[in-house]
Amino acid sequence: MGVDLSQRLVPDGLWELAAPLLPSFSARPQGGGTAPREERAVFTAVVYVLTGGCAWRHLPETFGVSPATAHRRFTVWTRAGLWRRLHRAVLDELGARGELDWASAIVDAASVRAKRGPLTGPNPVDRGKKGSKLHVLSKAQGIPLAVAVSGANTHHSLALKPLVRGIPAVRSRRGPRRRHPVKLRAGKAYFCAEHHAWLREHGLLPRIARPGIESGERPGRHRWKIEQPIAWLFGHRRLTIRYERKGSHFLAFLGLAATLTCYKKLAKLTT
Repeated sequence: MGVDLSQRLVPDGLWELAAPLLPSFSARPQGGGTAPREERAVFTAVVYVLTGGCAWRHLPETFGVSPATAHRRFTVWTRAGLWRRLHRAVLDELGARGELDWASAIVDAASVRAKRGPLTGPNPVDRGKKGSKLHVLSKAQGIPLAVAVSGANTHHSLALKPLVRGIPAVRSRRGPRRRHPVKLRAGKAYFCAEHHAWLREHGLLPRIARPGIESGERPGRHRWKIEQPIAWLFGHRRLTIRYERKGSHFLAFLGLAATLTCYKKLAKLTT
């Protein structure tokens, strides 16, 4: 594998955050078995599958990692909760530098076709074809704070509370960790009296468009703030069509894509 490609996929700064979070390898007491591959090479292979969209079996030999080993380690890391913890680690670095504006956040969703597995359903805007829905809660700067996956037939609004609960407590430049933005913006699909009351109870000011009252132009002024991070997430080709049999694996790729999106912002601060 070329050094340039490896550095581009997994820069040193990203690896320094990821390496301490990897679950430790324990040799079997009875001996034998296969020694762990060099973990950075495996991690880089996983990032390659996400960004390039290739099937595991088509992983290039130049990575020095077999497709079976890369997929097996991806599964172990997913079960260990690596991707969520890595996402939080990158957000912590941004927060510690004062690069997270907590004035407002915005939520939206987008659907993709799915071949199989749970967390899928008939897509009402794609002639009922099976699909999954990606839910994203992002900062105004285009930094995703929380992501989720559901069936394509799941209403947008059902993901609002889980997304808000999923925002990690992030470090600040000074003072305690921050968890919630001041305002939460959303389109008409998220409007209901219960959401307004629930958000206020949790210390957020709801800014949700009201059906039949507000035109689409007013929330449209802020819509680009969520369309941009969603477009960045879809720049990782493995997310454009869901091939994963397990919903947890597709969510893992989405979480890793959110991490890489956040890290690009962090990398600009360190160059």
